[in-house]
Amino acid sequence: MKIATIADRAVLVIDGTVVDIAAASGDRFGPDPLSVYEQWDAFAEWASGVGPGTEPLDEAALGCPIPNPRQVFAIGLNYRSHAEESGMAVPEVPATFTKFPASLGGPFDDIEVTEPMVDWEVELVAVVGRRADRVAEADGWDHIAGLTVGQDISDRALQFAAGAQFSLGKSRRGYGPMGPWVVTTDEVPDRDDLALGCSVDGETVQDARTSDLIFSVPQLVAELSAVLPLLPGDVIFTGTPAGVGVTRNPARFLAPGQVLETWVEGIGTIRNTCR
Repeated sequence: MKIATIADRAVLVIDGTVVDIAAASGDRFGPDPLSVYEQWDAFAEWASGVGPGTEPLDEAALGCPIPNPRQVFAIGLNYRSHAEESGMAVPEVPATFTKFPASLGGPFDDIEVTEPMVDWEVELVAVVGRRADRVAEADGWDHIAGLTVGQDISDRALQFAAGAQFSLGKSRRGYGPMGPWVVTTDEVPDRDDLALGCSVDGETVQDARTSDLIFSVPQLVAELSAVLPLLPGDVIFTGTPAGVGVTRNPARFLAPGQVLETWVEGIGTIRNTCR
């Protein structure tokens, strides 16, 4: 199942067509994308019987699939390869920060690059479907509705200013593009081992697999929900592998005019032009 957003309305993407969820369900679900996840079990049962629509998909019209989550969690240093390239020890607990919800963007939105040290970070993003409060790791996947592609765009100068303000440095407008849709885990090849990467102007700069995660998705659900409840529609940016610009010699950063493409196996590709 693929759940997307067009004109702030939740839609299903089926065989190259779009089905407006609110219209097709008689307003039982939607149009607010968040309401789909708040009724996840009932929605998933209903959606399993929905067939293709009559309106063809226009990918350019797709917006952020989770435009207004209540909580956004992000995990730093969660790939062994990234910890190594950063010269830092593998963490014993998830290094957690937030991207403020207003920083999220759509799969084909432009990225505003007005600062000199703007970096890329491909990430697998997990979307919560069932409230998770003190959940065991073995039950972690049961609380995830689906997965999407994300970029944790980072203003490195702002990130490391004033004693390292990660959340602010990663939350400029549009610095969290996601999409093109949320895919339920039954449709991906292996939810614990997916290829992911990104390219700048066609040059691959990150290429890895999620099996290199230090803290897997179910581990993150367990660790985070031990501290506070995870709510339906919350998103978890699960971390980035090696290949970011700031660790290169010399360092490389995004510039206006460049095109950043980001992909995760079994989910899709997002494409963002730097302006």
